[in-house]
Amino acid sequence: MSEHLGTGWAFPVGPDARGRVGLISGIRAVEQAILMILMTPKGQRVMRPDYGCQIHELVFAPNDASTLGLASYYVHEALTAWEPRIELTDVDADSDPAYPERIVISIKYRIRSEASEQSLVFPFYRMPADVQALR
Repeated sequence: MSEHLGTGWAFPVGPDARGRVGLISGIRAVEQAILMILMTPKGQRVMRPDYGCQIHELVFAPNDASTLGLASYYVHEALTAWEPRIELTDVDADSDPAYPERIVISIKYRIRSEASEQSLVFPFYRMPADVQALR
């Protein structure tokens, strides 16, 4: 299984128990790759300006259905473009009632070389309304 998914540096980058660069493989490598895509704003990587996710443009967006729809769209677009090892089955964004500045994005996917479905929850934080008013 893991030979099909590859091996890469663990995130965050740091030494393992032996003092070497930490490595991960298998399903964890795919999960960390997804997180790296989502946490990287488009335009941040100099040699790959299209790499990443546009969700970071929503930091000052209002807490409404349009923002939730855009969040789902941006995540779907980024993962489809940059993670060929997965097939997305569902991306859903909801407001967190306890923290209105947080958008909770539920991602369901299937690893192409596997039969089982995986899921990941990605919290995205917008600026609170009182901070937005100062803008």
